[in-house]
Amino acid sequence: QLQLVESGGGLVQAGGSLRLSCAASGLTFSSNVMAWFRQAPGKERAFVAYINWSAGTTYYVDYADSVKGRFTISRDSAKNTVYLQMNSLKSGDTAVYYCAARGSSCSDRGCRAGYDYWGQGTQVTVSS
Repeated sequence: QLQLVESGGGLVQAGGSLRLSCAASGLTFSSNVMAWFRQAPGKERAFVAYINWSAGTTYYVDYADSVKGRFTISRDSAKNTVYLQMNSLKSGDTAVYYCAARGSSCSDRGCRAGYDYWGQGTQVTVSS
């Protein structure tokens, strides 16, 4: 069973930064794609960013328009950990952030959905 454990959430003022971490452990899965999603109160869970390393040393990343230029997704292969660096945070970024992993390959916008494994979530609150 693959386990994903998020950390790094918290309370930050608008304009501030946070870095979320997602540590993966358990069975080795074939797909090399992980992502971050978020769910704000009263809203559906939404895609934030993904990172795809199925091409070996080449990483492909994609972001939701709402976070492009402010958030950066990255991976430390030695630690089996994916990060989400969030800068210039806004009140609209307040949500529970979830880490996810796919059990199958994907490409381009196909990697924005179809995730099989999820973490428990970490709360990010941005005060204005």
